[in-house]
Parts: sequence; C-alpha cells; structure tokens
Amino acid sequence: MKIQVKVTPNSKVEEVMEEGDSFVVRVKEPPKQGRANRAVIKLLAKHFKVSPSSVKILSGFTSRSKVIEVSGVG
Repeated sequence: MKIQVKVTPNSKVEEVMEEGDSFVVRVKEPPKQGRANRAVIKLLAKHFKVSPSSVKILSGFTSRSKVIEVSGVG
C-alpha cells in the first residue's frame, strides 16, 4: 500500500493523523542525518502494526512530503 505523508519534524508530540487520503506524521526528531525519516518509519510501523522493515520511503527523502510504501497491511 502506498501512502502520501506530510512530515512535521521537531514536534512536541509524536502522532499519526489521517487527513483524507493522506497522513500527517509529527515526530520529535530533527530533520538531520535521517533521524526524522527513521522516526517516521518507526511511528508508521507502530500505527499499521507491522515491522519497521515493512515500511519504505519511496520518494521525498529530503522533503516534508513523502511517498511511503507499507507492506503486509491487510
């Protein structure tokens, strides 16, 4: 399953919110050295109840808007 994600780094809370057909993910980590991306992967894996290895960023590695693939959701 491919999803559109808008990431907000340096947030006070960590959460996943659904907005229409896309998601807003807030993480506490700063967008440096891939730390925010790793936090997004962990949070989405927890949200969809899959392992972190089942969540892959397809595009938008350095952008707040990302396309992410989640495997094993069903």
